[in-house]
Amino acid sequence: MTAKKPQIVIVADAAAVAEAAARRLLNRISHGNRAAVCLTGGSSPLGLYHLLASDPWRNQVPWDRVHWFVGDDRFVPESGPLSNMGTAKRIFLDRVPAPPQNIHPIPTDADSPDDAARLYEDELKRFYGAERLEPRRPMFDMVLMGLAPDGHVASLFPHSPALKEKERWVLGVAKAGMEPFVPRVTLTLPALAATGEMLFLIDNANRRPIFKRVLAGEDLPAHRAYAQGDLVWLAIRAAAPEQ
Repeated sequence: MTAKKPQIVIVADAAAVAEAAARRLLNRISHGNRAAVCLTGGSSPLGLYHLLASDPWRNQVPWDRVHWFVGDDRFVPESGPLSNMGTAKRIFLDRVPAPPQNIHPIPTDADSPDDAARLYEDELKRFYGAERLEPRRPMFDMVLMGLAPDGHVASLFPHSPALKEKERWVLGVAKAGMEPFVPRVTLTLPALAATGEMLFLIDNANRRPIFKRVLAGEDLPAHRAYAQGDLVWLAIRAAAPEQ
């Protein structure tokens, strides 16, 4: 499909990133009977997570009808510090009235990353209600994304064959491309793209070099990412390349 031109939104600092992300998230999930958000790992969403767990933001989220997924996770126990969904639960999902059945972690207690990927793909298909993604019917209302120093997104690393996957929604990743070097489970680019908005969060000035490379069109996973709906880069001024 033809990728939309990304929108670039520059704000003052990390606090402004979190607040702008919260406003965009609320706008996306405040309509309809059911909403779905795909969370991300790393440090970039933590400010947003803290806001969602605190007033006045937590009182504006329709918790009973929002479902929470995750774009990738390490194949580790959810109770450990390396778990993306575990972190999201500790910071906000366990502190808000989100129904347990609306929280959809990757089953990292499965026998292997590949088994976990198959189980999570089955869960996504049940939620979506179809075996194939339809371009005019996104699975998610919003997909949150971070930008790693090497340009990887979710657990799709540079030069990985997984970047070319067109059919599968979820894959096991036996070997990570950067620390921590533990197996992963990740959504594929087509699954991540099935969203009304893909929102990249850049709240650290040290991402400026890789952000510049992505915007320049270098063949990195972050540059390959696309969305059925809007693709938005929300970044602090200190990380923005010179115009």
